[in-house]
Amino acid sequence: MRITIDTEKRLLIEQSEHQLIERPLYSKEAFEIISELWVKVGWNEKYSYTFSWMGRPVIQLPEDMIRIQEVIYELKPDVIVETGVAHGGSLIFYATLCKAMNQGRIIGVDIEIRPNNRKEIESHELASYISLVEGDSVQEATLSQVKSLIKNGEKILVVLDSNHSKDHVAKELEAYHELVSEGSYIVVTDGIMKDLYDTPRGEGDWKQDNPVSAVEEFLEKYPQYQLSQPSWPFNESELTENITHWPSSWLKKGKME
Repeated sequence: MRITIDTEKRLLIEQSEHQLIERPLYSKEAFEIISELWVKVGWNEKYSYTFSWMGRPVIQLPEDMIRIQEVIYELKPDVIVETGVAHGGSLIFYATLCKAMNQGRIIGVDIEIRPNNRKEIESHELASYISLVEGDSVQEATLSQVKSLIKNGEKILVVLDSNHSKDHVAKELEAYHELVSEGSYIVVTDGIMKDLYDTPRGEGDWKQDNPVSAVEEFLEKYPQYQLSQPSWPFNESELTENITHWPSSWLKKGKME
């Protein structure tokens, strides 16, 4: 596929072996095409590695952070469980929201929490909102420790952001889906892998070995979950699709409205 942007004619032109399509440059369709390519190039250039939240690196696309903020504010969960700690930026971000709402706390799970990252997280101003669990996220001992930090009847949101291979995501979905409250979500991050297999930093097997493949099989097995991108609470545009590293990520538990 060849994409040409003609700013003089105000056209975006898609040309393949079999057809040529001209679209108005200033249109919803052109914006979506440009955004999809921008996300791929930005991922390859490590754009998401250029942000921090309250002093901690947060390796996320800013739009994904804003979108999950919208969901957290609406749900007001008692507990957010996130697998994958890294530098702790996401944990601090969620803790900021919990403090602002006067509601909720965070459980961060990782197979290895590096000493410096642990030190920075545990000495942060928002550390009181965060519990760290070190261990393989899908091992029973780790899962038991997570469950011990959750009280009966609490509203739970789960974010899976550790190893993004299909096999590991599938195991995490099996391990954590029962924790999720009715009407809440499992957020399976970084499904963008499926579209990055042909980038310089990508891997060819990501075309099949990715979180979205695990999600598709999970949904076939567990009909109580449905793929449901949360609606935007504010939208004065004609746009409808997230610009995201998390396609096919929002798995909602319970009946759709």
